[in-house]
Amino acid sequence: MDRRSSVPVQGKATGDITLETLPKELTLDFLKKITNDFSTDYIKGSGAFGTIYKGILGDGEVIAVQRLEENSPVPREKIFTNEVKNIMVLEHKNIVKLIAYCRETQNALVQSNGTNIIAEITETLLCYEYLPKGSLHQNLFGESSSIDWDTRFGIIKGICEGILFLHTLPNPILHLGLTPQNILLDNNMAPKISEFGFSRIFGAEKTRTNTQSDVGSIGYMAPEYLYNGEISARSDIYSLGLIIMEICTREKNSSSIDQKHARKYIDGVRINIRSLLQNL
Repeated sequence: MDRRSSVPVQGKATGDITLETLPKELTLDFLKKITNDFSTDYIKGSGAFGTIYKGILGDGEVIAVQRLEENSPVPREKIFTNEVKNIMVLEHKNIVKLIAYCRETQNALVQSNGTNIIAEITETLLCYEYLPKGSLHQNLFGESSSIDWDTRFGIIKGICEGILFLHTLPNPILHLGLTPQNILLDNNMAPKISEFGFSRIFGAEKTRTNTQSDVGSIGYMAPEYLYNGEISARSDIYSLGLIIMEICTREKNSSSIDQKHARKYIDGVRINIRSLLQNL
């Protein structure tokens, strides 16, 4: 995958590539072309691990291109392994589909201690199905957001089904990074779980384990994971519970571990739920 040819994809011109003919492994040159050289005008958002661009294929179809950052909270190599080797083979209506990838090393002129040198720069990119409705976070807390109760119930049900699918695989997968930002919505407002950079595969015989790498999203991490590095299926269920509360009340969770912020959030949830019950 390194030092690839500048030929876009298998000798085809960029305009000839469609979603149906898109290879699993892409060149950096091809991805530059479909994102207008990673133009700021093509940026659709930022995930936990990098910037997400809109990539326009030859027939006008759109894919999402995530350019992984070097200073990501999880090493790019681990994210690449988690996504490509573990997630790309999964097929479920509530899991975002990874459709292609690129990992390529090129020589580039860089400065080191005031001197120009030729260095090898590795780019790692992941390509997903494009979901124009954006994240659950945007739809819940955006200025013009408005989601009716039937839609909210459908979103909750879809997230639960996605987590159940991951947890009941022959070798279960723990997501460990569930947040409203990582739940994307399709045109029918069906949820799809994304961003598996924090994920871990559990052997079927395991129920819990400990890790020194307690990385995740503050505010959504289970206490035993945040403070003791202990992970299990309950880690995802804790995050899921918080997301369900946010969907039901539209009370935004705090990203602080301070007890005062946590109490303020819970008090806000109680007020919202009381108000909702009174209006039924």
